[in-house]
Amino acid sequence: MTDAAPTHMPARQCRFTLMMLVGVVLLAASLLVAIRIGSTETPMTFRDVLTIVGHEILPDGWMDSSHIPQGSRDIIWLLRTPRALVAAMVGAMLALAGVQLQGLFRNPLAAPGIIGISQGAALGAAIAIASGLALRSLIYTPLFSFLGALLALMIILIVSLRGGGGMATLLLVGVALNFLLGAGMSLIISLALKHRWDVAQQILTWTMGGISQSSWRQVAIAAPCLLIGLAATLYLARDLDLMLEGEDSARSLGVNTQRTVQLSLLATALLTGGAVAVGGVIGFVGLVVPHMVRLILGPGHRRLAPAAALTGAWFLILADLLARTVIRPEEIHLGILTAILGAPLFLFLLYQQRKEAAWL
Repeated sequence: MTDAAPTHMPARQCRFTLMMLVGVVLLAASLLVAIRIGSTETPMTFRDVLTIVGHEILPDGWMDSSHIPQGSRDIIWLLRTPRALVAAMVGAMLALAGVQLQGLFRNPLAAPGIIGISQGAALGAAIAIASGLALRSLIYTPLFSFLGALLALMIILIVSLRGGGGMATLLLVGVALNFLLGAGMSLIISLALKHRWDVAQQILTWTMGGISQSSWRQVAIAAPCLLIGLAATLYLARDLDLMLEGEDSARSLGVNTQRTVQLSLLATALLTGGAVAVGGVIGFVGLVVPHMVRLILGPGHRRLAPAAALTGAWFLILADLLARTVIRPEEIHLGILTAILGAPLFLFLLYQQRKEAAWL
């Protein structure tokens, strides 16, 4: 046993390094393609795209984009670039939230969209929109999304962990909570339909997920949520690794489990709330990406977190690209597309988990 242990670490480190390098290449390529291609065709080359972006981010005089029509420059810089960046950040945030939840609950099926956390964040955003607070300041939508996600997490934690049912009740609690929060969302929409049809339409669109209205304001909202969430996940990586063996075992090794759970809940709520605030309800990314990365790298959170964030980023960029080009010039809501892609895998994972449990 002592001879076998050292051989696993270099192998996992090699896989991690290779996966990060491939991920960076895929992220850069997907960003470039997503900025170049849209729901409407524009007569620009990839070189034109690089020239426009370089002109905006580099010091004056380094790159000249004056030969490109102003309309094309506006499409690239004001519409497609922030949309691609928001897609990357939302994908990374949802993947990180899934990493935290699956580690915290020790359940590979735990994900923001499965156990009601995304729905809680969406309900919070809907309250901000319906009350008119979202029009007063940009801070209210992400704030209410964060509070909604945190409330959903607290309910799940109390019922599934302290209600006597243990981890086996997690999915049942999530399904029940999804129904409850969905009913609250339907109530808000039905009330808004009688007085503010435009508000009801905005909330309904929100529930289907999408980043078609992304701007640099959404980038400014999502960026700090992602950075803080990633930093928190890496900070908690060792404690989450130890908690995979159970709270009692982690406590015996010096882990302050209560503090770890509280910080993990706050980080997950921030990540989910930020993702929903700028992208609406986008399901299955937080389930599929962490699970697939874990199969390659193992359960260690210090490697799992950055690799899952990077994978979630390029995955959602490509999903959004597909959503806006498959029936061009019409667009499919991103949440609908990710559900179509992710639901079959979720059913497969659920079947596998039940099959493994039957043999125990």
